[in-house]
Formats: sequence, structure tokens, C-alpha cells
Amino acid sequence: MLTDLSIRDYAIAQRLDIELHSGMTCVTGETGAGKSIMLDALGLCIGDRADAKAVRAGADRAEISALFSVEQLPLAQAWLEQAALLQGHECLIRRTLTADGRSRAFINGTPATLSQCAELGALLVDLHSQHAHQSLMRRSVQRDLLDAFAGSADEAKAVAEEATAIRALQQELDTLRSASNELAERRDLLNYQIDELSELSLGDTELEVLESDQSLLSNASWIMETVHGIAEHCASLSDQLRSSVSTLNDDRLGSKIGDSRELVASSQIQLEEAAAELRRFLDGIDLDPQRLSEVEARLDLAYGLARKHRIRPEELAGHLETLSSELDNLDQGSQRLSDLESEIDRRHGLWTEQAHGLTELRRAGAKRLAERTMELLSQLAMERCQVDVGLIAIEASKLDPRGLEEIEIRIATNPGSHPGPLSKVASGGELSRISLALQVAVSDNATAPTMIFDEVDVGVGGAVADVVGNLLKTLSDNVQVLCVTHLPQVAAKGHHHIQVSKSGDEVVTSGLHYLTHTERVEELSRMLGGAVVTDVTRENARELLGAT
Repeated sequence: MLTDLSIRDYAIAQRLDIELHSGMTCVTGETGAGKSIMLDALGLCIGDRADAKAVRAGADRAEISALFSVEQLPLAQAWLEQAALLQGHECLIRRTLTADGRSRAFINGTPATLSQCAELGALLVDLHSQHAHQSLMRRSVQRDLLDAFAGSADEAKAVAEEATAIRALQQELDTLRSASNELAERRDLLNYQIDELSELSLGDTELEVLESDQSLLSNASWIMETVHGIAEHCASLSDQLRSSVSTLNDDRLGSKIGDSRELVASSQIQLEEAAAELRRFLDGIDLDPQRLSEVEARLDLAYGLARKHRIRPEELAGHLETLSSELDNLDQGSQRLSDLESEIDRRHGLWTEQAHGLTELRRAGAKRLAERTMELLSQLAMERCQVDVGLIAIEASKLDPRGLEEIEIRIATNPGSHPGPLSKVASGGELSRISLALQVAVSDNATAPTMIFDEVDVGVGGAVADVVGNLLKTLSDNVQVLCVTHLPQVAAKGHHHIQVSKSGDEVVTSGLHYLTHTERVEELSRMLGGAVVTDVTRENARELLGAT
């Protein structure tokens, strides 16, 4: 269960620290006070996408930490152990968000991905949004609800993944088949191009050597004349300096001239060495017109092939490898076609088997879900409502990731009428209660130890609100329940009551604290009476608390 939640600089919350308990905890407060901040922040810890605008104005970053007890959660412990993140009986998930949009997540102090946070979060928290009754009209949401209730979510995931994999293989097969008519022509072209490049047989560094040789050979006469002149000049200067060194050795110049004499002598030696080095360089230069012609012919061939293939000359060797690899793949194309056909047939049989198994689970679950939902609706003043969870067949040949059926929840709100789609039959208030009934029904089989309901009681009032509170409180016998509500009848059912308030004029901040019994009376009175709190509303509040 969730034991502690810490929020820093998120939305209008500057610093919030709350210790959470088992049972049912209700969260109330005035409109705009930030009742959903706690739940939105928790959502970030369990993998929700971050929005940089959520960082409190004037702050550099927001930070949220959620501490869970996993002592009695074998699935969560197994996940943590497999990820090498298990540390005792507690799990700390931390999320940071900077004002410039960067986000980081940590599990027990180790950096984690959002997908890891979401996977672990699914084992720890089940969050029901206040907009669930709107999304309930989508068939994909209805399918997920049924799979959650029937315990077939893993099977549905396996069927979807297998269908996606087979479709990818089929796409590859179709591509190979469509290209089969062009394979022979492409193979001939590749063979011709490979022969051309193989005949050139240009080494990795040969082009650089050829260009250097070409530059040297084509300028050989000028190079020899220029270098020879410099060598002779160095030799002449060396002879002059040798005479100067001899003169500087005269004792009459004294000892103070020693440093200068050594510098001149060093220069004379360096000039001698330079002249010798230049002569050696000249010895290696040969006026060879034939060699120049051969080098230029090879360079012309290389440059021509590079232009033909629209690549740089230095890429010719790598291009030859690429073309050879493509030719190998073409040669293996027929075998690949056969292998793909066999693999697709094998996996299609596996998918069909998995999909039939999923259908059986869904069919059994659909009947039980409809019965359980109608049982709950009868408690919500919709006892005449008929619910049908229909399985609409999908042709097996379509290899649909959804399986062999689509799910549609149908309802008849009036006796004798034919059940129809939720979007066409139910009114706003009815849809809200139907959504709540379905969520509670699915929660009967919940594996997450913490269930969060964010104003799922919207559109409900009167005696029905009291039933909603009882349903949520019953749930809390088995799991930890956090409930953001605007209904006093629901808030009165909680074992614990957190009030959210805001303060400040220019800079608004949000705060929260647990209410004492007396404070609960005042808060429930506010919820009952609005702006005017009287002795009558206080008495009504006490009656609500006394009835729990």
C-alpha cells in the first residue's frame, strides 16, 4: 500500500508531505484548492507523461516521491527482484521535472524509465479517473475492462503481440514477392557494377597514395629545380657560417662571446643537415612519365566510377561491400520467401490457438461482469437496468490484434427495450453510475493494493451518493482506497479525511491535513450548505458521520 507521499513545487503545491493509512481515505476541498494535485503527482510516479507547465511558478523543478510497502505484495517484490531493485519491504518511486521540460525517474534510488515506472505502478496502484464515464464509450476501454475483470489481460497482450509480429513478417513477405519480378534485372545490374568495382580493386588507402604520387610526379621538374636551389643556398650559407665560427674562436674575443659562438656553430650544423636532407629528398624523385600516366589513368577510372555511383571516390571500397551484400541477399531471396511462408503459417496457428483461449475467458467473464454490474446498478437506483457485454466476432483471417472479437457493452435503461450502445442509450447521470458500477465490479478482482477514485461520483446525488460511499468503503476492506469527492455522503464514509486548502493572494499555494472529528463536521457542513454553514448543516453532518 501507499504509505507516504511527498510533493515539492508541483502545480500550486510548494511543499506537501502526507502519511497515508489503510482503509478508505477521502480527500475534499473547495473548487480550485487542488484536490487532484495529490493524485496527479502520484500519477507521475507511476509513469504518466510530464508537462513542464506543472512546475510551480518561480521554481526550477518539481519533485514527487511515493513510498510503498511491498511486504505483502509478491508480484511487486518479484518485479523488483527481477529488475535488481528490491530493497527490503519498501519501494520508493521518485520523479523530478524541470521547468525546461526535462524529466527523470528513480526506483529505490536507481534511475528508471517511464515504462518501468508504469509496469511497477500497475502492480501498486489502480487509478480511476473522473472522466472514466466519458472514455467508457470507447470500445477499446470496454475491452480492457472486460479483460481486467475476466483475468485475461495477459492473454490479450500475448494475442496482440503475436498478431503484430505476424503482420510484420507478412509485410516483409509481401515486399519480397512484389519485388520478385525485378530481382533478375537487379541481379544483372549488381553483377555488372560489382565486376567494375572489383576490376578497379581500390584499397582503403590507395586513393590517398595515388593522389600524392600524381601531385609529386606531375610537378617533378619544378620540385627538383626548387629543392636543388634551396639545397645549394643552404650549403653556401653553411660555408659562410663555418668561416664565422672559425673567426669567433679567436681568443682575443674573450670568453663572453662563447654563447654567441655556440649559436652560430649550431646554425652552421643545422644548415649542413638541411642541405643533406634536401639532397636525399631529391634522390627519391624520379622523372617517370610512364608512371605518371599509369597513376593518372587509375585516378581517372576511380573518379569516373565515383561519379557514376554518385559517391565520393574514397567510398568506392565500402560501396563494393554494400553491393556485394545486396547481391547475397538477393541470392538468398528465394530461400527467405520459403522460410517466411513457413514461419507465418506456424505462428498463425499459434495465434489462432491463443485467440480461441482468450475468447473462452472473455465469454465467461462477460456473463459474470454483466451480472455483477446489474447487481451494483440495482444499489444505485437503476434496478431495472439490463446490461449485456457482447462479443462481436472478427474474422480469424484478419489476424486482428484484438483477438477474435470486439467488445461492446450494451444497456437497456427501460424494461422491455432492446439493449443498445452506451453512447446512444444512457444519459449523462446514468452513464456516470454505470461507469462507477463497472469500475467497482472490476475492482472485485483488483490485484493492485491501492485504488484511487478521482471524483468518479460526479453526477450522483441524494440516496445514491450514500450507496456510492458504502460501495467504496466496502472495497476498502480488501484494498487501500483514496477517494477525491465533492459529495458529503461519500466523504462521511471514509476512515480518514484529508482536507485540501489554498492560501495566498499573489502567490497561491495548496496545503492539506487530516481532519479531526470536529473539523470533519465543519468540512461536511461546508459541503452540505455551501457558503452558509448553520447549526442545521452541522447537525446533518454529525448525522452523516454517525451513520457510518
